[in-house]
Amino acid sequence: MTDQSIYPSLYHAHHSLYTEDIPFWLTLAEECSGELLELGCGSGRVLMRLAEAGRHVYGIELDAGMLRVLRRLLSPDQRRQVRLIQADFTRFRLERRFGLVLLPCNTYSTLNAMQRQSLLACVRWCLQPGGRFAFSIPNPQLLQHLPRRSEAEAEEIFPHPVDGEPVQVSSEWRRTSRQFILTWRYDHLLPDGRVDRLSVSVAHELTAVQEYLAELRSAGFISFVQYGDFDFSSFTPDSPNWILLAQASD
Repeated sequence: MTDQSIYPSLYHAHHSLYTEDIPFWLTLAEECSGELLELGCGSGRVLMRLAEAGRHVYGIELDAGMLRVLRRLLSPDQRRQVRLIQADFTRFRLERRFGLVLLPCNTYSTLNAMQRQSLLACVRWCLQPGGRFAFSIPNPQLLQHLPRRSEAEAEEIFPHPVDGEPVQVSSEWRRTSRQFILTWRYDHLLPDGRVDRLSVSVAHELTAVQEYLAELRSAGFISFVQYGDFDFSSFTPDSPNWILLAQASD
């Protein structure tokens, strides 16, 4: 049985292979002056690229293991650009104001309605007048029309962060009336032929886009730009993602 404490390192090795969205977040950062805030920064896949671009960025993450991985990976130059805070990003209060708050990596749809309400109040508090909040999630309209269950599908192979042996990643999903539940299986392929497996599941709420927008309006956001992918294409019912850029009222 795999030690669960290795998961943050496996997570980083796996998800750092995904870079398609990085130019999108960098472009949003370029359009904003001042310091940035990333919520749920994890092991720093996005945050480190923002710091590399010379931006001063705060990162909030609850998982101590993720923060240990991130601190180990930060270069001396990046450390000067970054401030990390261990906290629940749905319940935080910073005595600073930011022009842009980011929640990337499909995290917003893993929150229930009460958590979203709490998060939006926190974001609204720390945004500058006219500041913007941006997040990305899988398109819930698309997910609702998928079959009830998928077969397991191989995704990637990468070196194990401890011993360098191959890790085969596969994924599968199942859909209920209210959630889309994605499971990753990390198979550590050992030299003696044994396979050490770690399984991790994430549940995404199948909340309607219009319900999300109503929540944001109630929280004091007044202007919305919707994208369907990280190439800044317009959102449609068939888009793979729903990416929202919301502006706060003054």
